[in-house]
Amino acid sequence: MTNQVILPRIMQLGAGASEAIPNVLSSLGCSRPLLITDKMMVQLGYAARIQDTLTASGLKADIFADTVPEPTVASIQAGVDMARSGDYDSIIALGGGSPIDSAKAIGILAKLGGQMRDYKFPRNVTETGLPIIAVPTTAGTGSEVTRFTIITDEQNEEKMLCVGIGFMPVAALVDYSLTLSLPARVTADTGLDALTHAIEAYVSQKANLYSNSQALAAMRLIGPNLRRVYHDGSDQEAREAMMLGSTLAGVAFSSASVALVHGMSRPIGAFFHVPHGLSNAMLLPSITAFSIPAAAERYADCARAMGVASEQDSAEQANAKLLAELRALNEELQVPTPEQFGIDRERFFELMPTMAQQALASGSPGNNPRVPTVEQMVELYSSLW
Repeated sequence: MTNQVILPRIMQLGAGASEAIPNVLSSLGCSRPLLITDKMMVQLGYAARIQDTLTASGLKADIFADTVPEPTVASIQAGVDMARSGDYDSIIALGGGSPIDSAKAIGILAKLGGQMRDYKFPRNVTETGLPIIAVPTTAGTGSEVTRFTIITDEQNEEKMLCVGIGFMPVAALVDYSLTLSLPARVTADTGLDALTHAIEAYVSQKANLYSNSQALAAMRLIGPNLRRVYHDGSDQEAREAMMLGSTLAGVAFSSASVALVHGMSRPIGAFFHVPHGLSNAMLLPSITAFSIPAAAERYADCARAMGVASEQDSAEQANAKLLAELRALNEELQVPTPEQFGIDRERFFELMPTMAQQALASGSPGNNPRVPTVEQMVELYSSLW
């Protein structure tokens, strides 16, 4: 059996990596990029910094800054229209997972046409859109190194998972200095997202030797540093570790796929507009407890990689420490319950069967070490309350 590994053609890591954009464009034979970002990146001056870097090399980039958190079919349409109407030969995606996911979708639709629904899973998108240079500004989604994008169809409140080499950026410039200004809440949510990616990639039924190595390395970086960056965002050493950990976790799950946490998380985000990392964090302890009986040794490895269990601990001891750590992280990083987030209880319980069906349709629960029934997913949703 072989495993396919798909990565960006170019990866540049470290402080100042984002300044390599002109050289990367040149190596790709591109000279007319569209910068896709969000209003916060404009306000913080990061978009202008990219434009200045390009100007110094005789290049120019127009900006589309109307991406939104948890992108929707409607939110990307103006970007598609702009990309189609200009003579752009490439896209620079600047921001967290939402701008990068938006840019991936815009790049495909601008070049290939059609509707976003045409590209949803189980279709495997092998056609290429406009080439994307991804510049992440959060340590969380790993979207800069994955062949996935998630776009919500607001007509039926479904988070559509879109998969294929066509969504893989051609370049990822991973510059941890861009994360130093992140507020604690975003730092926590994105960091917990990255941790979930690493754990799920390692326990996934599609895990392989390559993805295992990346996932374990990610957990070794994230485990000791997540609290540090939450409490002190200026901690450069911890920020660098989190940024690399996030990227490696992205590489891992792009190869091995995510599992039940992500499958059940997406509908919560679609129906109740919970940030993706936050809905993952809400689910992670209970789904880990549900899944451990089917992969006790794998979860024990996660506990050891995160630094919460030792090699001398039995699998049972290590997993008890893992569950305690996941719950403690949620408490310390102030992850709310659905009720504390402000979700209406009656509507949540009413939608649980629909959310479970949507989770199942995404394919992710089938990668879990313990594959749940729809009824078991409804029970897991119920337990969150």
